[in-house]
Amino acid sequence: MENEEEKCCCHCKTTERGDEERKKLINRLNRIEGQIRGIRAMVERDAYCPDILMQSAAVNAAVNAFNKDLIAGHIHHCVVRDVREGNEEVIDELVATLQKLMK
Repeated sequence: MENEEEKCCCHCKTTERGDEERKKLINRLNRIEGQIRGIRAMVERDAYCPDILMQSAAVNAAVNAFNKDLIAGHIHHCVVRDVREGNEEVIDELVATLQKLMK
């Protein structure tokens, strides 16, 4: 049986997700993957550059939406839990992660 530290997303760098959350994230990734394949097909058939750029912008928006869901889950579950347990280092980790995302 795993102890609590082995389950913690912030100490061993894994996160246990519920089936619904995992399914939601995977569905988003599948849609993004489809969008990327569509862009590749547009390049292969020499589509007009602005049309490709619009699809690329849509992919960026989809990735940002994925990131927002992932960050929200992390804050609601991992960060809250760790702060309640007295591990405030998770806040510094979150700040560093957000700074990297905002470059």
